[in-house]
Amino acid sequence: MKTQTEELWMEVPERRAIVSIHREVERIVSESGVEDGLVLVNAMHITASVFINDYESGLHADYERWLEELVPFNPGTDPETGGYLHNRTGEDNADAHHKRQIMGREVVIAITDGQLHLGPWEHIFYYEFDGCRRKRILVKVIGE
Repeated sequence: MKTQTEELWMEVPERRAIVSIHREVERIVSESGVEDGLVLVNAMHITASVFINDYESGLHADYERWLEELVPFNPGTDPETGGYLHNRTGEDNADAHHKRQIMGREVVIAITDGQLHLGPWEHIFYYEFDGCRRKRILVKVIGE
C-alpha cells in the first residue's frame, strides 16, 4: 500500500472566503502514484471547512447569506443581547465554530485510475470562517 501526506497552508486575508483547492489535491494524488484508493482532505482548524460542490459564484454567495442567517457574526459577549457564550473567552469567532460544524470538517474522495473520482460538477473547496491567519489543510492519500 502507498501513502502520501501533505499539508497545504492557507492564509486568507478576509474573515470569510471560499477558496478552490481542487488543483492542489489533484497534484498531490498524481504525485502519490496511487491508482486505486482514497484521499482525505481535512481542515485542521476548528474555524474552517473543506467541502465539495459546484464551482459557481451564485451558489457560494448563497452559502454566505444562508450561513450568516443561521449563525450571524456577533462579537458581543452578552447572551441577553445576542452574544455568544464562547466569545466571553475573549474571542469573537463563535459564529465561525458553528459555521464549520454546519459545513463539515473533511471530505473523502475515491481515486480510480490515478484520478479523483468525482461527479461532473464536483469541485473541492476550503471555506475560511475566521481568516487573517495561517491555517493548515491535511491531504492524505492511501491506496495501491
